This record gives sequence, structure tokens and C-alpha cells, in this order.
Amino acid sequence: MALGNVVEDFAHDQVEQKLIGESPELNAVLWAAKITAASDVTVLIQGESGSGKEVFARLIHNGSQRNKQKLVTVNCAAIPENLAESMLFGHLKGAFTGACANQQGYIQSAHKGTLFLDEIGELSLSVQAKLLRFLESSECQQVGSTCAETVDVRVIVATNRDLRAEIAKGNFREDLFYRLHIVPLEIPALRERTGDLPLLLKHFNQALAKQYGVKPAVYSKSAIKCLKAYSWPGNVRELRNFCERMSILLAGQTIDAENLPAEIRAPKRETAKSLISLPETGLSLEKVEIELIQQALEKTLGNRSRAARLLGLSRDTLLYRMKKYTLS
Repeated sequence: MALGNVVEDFAHDQVEQKLIGESPELNAVLWAAKITAASDVTVLIQGESGSGKEVFARLIHNGSQRNKQKLVTVNCAAIPENLAESMLFGHLKGAFTGACANQQGYIQSAHKGTLFLDEIGELSLSVQAKLLRFLESSECQQVGSTCAETVDVRVIVATNRDLRAEIAKGNFREDLFYRLHIVPLEIPALRERTGDLPLLLKHFNQALAKQYGVKPAVYSKSAIKCLKAYSWPGNVRELRNFCERMSILLAGQTIDAENLPAEIRAPKRETAKSLISLPETGLSLEKVEIELIQQALEKTLGNRSRAARLLGLSRDTLLYRMKKYTLS
């Protein structure tokens, strides 16, 4: 059985919380996640919105020795900036206006378990500094307290931002980045693993049909061809929402290409501006390709997954071309 065929069940939303796929791109990350789960190392999960970062965090927690304890999930983007420190580290009564009682933070509530900080790039620099201190010492100091307590927590973070670019802009601490960047996992976008799309369609259709008490829809070959050609900017989350719409509107029917939403059936294409001007004397296409690959690798500091994304290639295709041109 291919590694990606393994389906992980989680505590809530059974439609959302499963890993479906058998593509090499997904299997590579899944394998790294399963190995990483066995240790307590900090993990940085990177990927576009909707690509499944929280599902991977749950997979790591469930495969760890902490799986009998809580996984505390925090969406950093949803925390008001002025309350972020208090909500993460807790506060004492009277620490600030409105602090009417002692309050544990998310970190203390995850003691002995796992803390998953989603959208870590949204935290302010001051909270980042306190988080760095906690990661280095395991000491958590509540707002208003003069002493710190030791908390045993495994930390997993995720982001859809390019943290190196955020460092360059002054929005993210470089020392925190390197403290988090011990085991980075790059989640492939859905458009990078379209071979998994039929499996995902089948899973979502069956699960949603059961949820709504209807017969599952069936997709024709022409419909699947259109779905594979679509870029899925919202990734697996967008596909799930699309399947829910089809399950409600076309329950039990065969869905053809003409039944698909207009944005999927005929996506808008912007008029492309010429990126390269062909000189009168001509040029070597091979040299241009080599230079573009080298530039992509330089921009991503050697991260091949991100370099492939910049070039609009799959990671395997980039590795093939690097081998072809003997690039390291």
C-alpha cells in the first residue's frame, strides 16, 4: 500500500480531518511527518492556505508519545494584538484593565501535550521575543507575574507566509525563525499533486453524501479533466467546499464539465506580458533554463520545493532538470 493511502482519523470533523493521497509530493512530506512525530522536536509547517497544515499538525501529535494528552490549536491571526501575550502566556488578576481573575494561557493548557500555533507570522515582534524565550527555556511567565513556571509542551507552528521575506521586511525575528526551522515541512499545493484529485473527490463526495443523507454525485471524465486543469488557489479546502456545493445541488447526479462553476470551467486568464525579449541574434534555450533554475534556487536559499513553485514546476520535474544540467 502506498504510504499516502493511509487515512488518519481525528477527533472532530471527519470530513476535514483526513489525509488523502498517494502522490510522491504528498508521500515525501507524510514520511517526514511520521518520522518527526516520534521525537519532541519543534516543527515548522509551511504551505498555502487550505493545503492541510493543521491536518499534518494533528498527524504529528497523534503519532507522538503525547497523543494521550491535549493538542491545543491556536489561530494566531485571530488573536487581537493587544491580547496575544495574555492569551498565550496567561495573566494574573489585576495585571491590566479587565483582568478580573487569574487566567491560564494556551501554553499552560497544553502542558504535557502539543501546542499548534497556526499563522505564526501574524504575531507581533514583542510576542515573538517572549515565545523565543519560552522555546529556549520552557519557562512561561504570565502577564503581571514576577516569576516563571516550567511548562512541558511540544510546539508545532505553521504559516502560509515566506518567513525569510518577512525577516527582510523586519516583520519576523530571525533568531525565532532559526529556532523554529529545525524540521521544516513544505506542504504541496493541490495543483502540485493533481493526481490525488480523484481520490479527494471520492472521499469528500462519500463523506458529504453521508452527512447530508443524499446519494453521492458522480464525476464524468470531462469534469475531472477540467478539475485537474483548474489551479485551486484555495487548495484542498476549496475543493472540499466545491464538493459540498455539488453534493447539495446535484446529489446523486452525473456531473459533466458543463455543470461545473464558470470559474472552474473557463478560468479567467490575464494577458501575459512578455518576460523575455528575444534578441535578433537568438539565444540558447538551455542556458536560459539553467539561469532561471539557478536564480530560483538562490532566491529560496536552496529550498527546492519553493524553487519549483517559483518556476511553476513540480518538485520532481525540477529535480529531473537539475540532474539533467548537473546543477547542485
